[in-house]
Amino acid sequence: MRTAVLSAVAAAALLVPGVALAQPAPAAGSASGGTAGSAAAGGTSASTIGLGSTSTGENGTSSSLGTGGSAAAVGGGHVGAKSKVNGNRNGLNGHSKARAQNGGTWSDSKTHIKVHKGEVRSRTKSMSHVPGQKPTKSTSTDLSGE
Repeated sequence: MRTAVLSAVAAAALLVPGVALAQPAPAAGSASGGTAGSAAAGGTSASTIGLGSTSTGENGTSSSLGTGGSAAAVGGGHVGAKSKVNGNRNGLNGHSKARAQNGGTWSDSKTHIKVHKGEVRSRTKSMSHVPGQKPTKSTSTDLSGE
């Protein structure tokens, strides 16, 4: 009886095709990441952020990207922030800049993010300065993906 059961199990195993052996699996993967940064000095502040993601599956690749920034100055200083996103079938590219200045005191932040070939690359640089003092700088980077 034991031999008959084992033979039936072995025969059934030969009849069930393995998915991995029948067809190669499509290339699939995903990545997401981003960076953010801010700087502040003497009543000024500036911040930027960039986030992106990409996913590849049976039906192709889908990608997204977002970036933005803000700036503020106390006491009537100059502020400005701008963002731009470009894209085509090969990938997405985004930039954000923010700057606040009040007299000789200023804060600045810049973010660049790119989604291309299954990777998300992002870098943010922030800096602030008060006259008579050493500037404060920071950089953050992120590389996510295959």
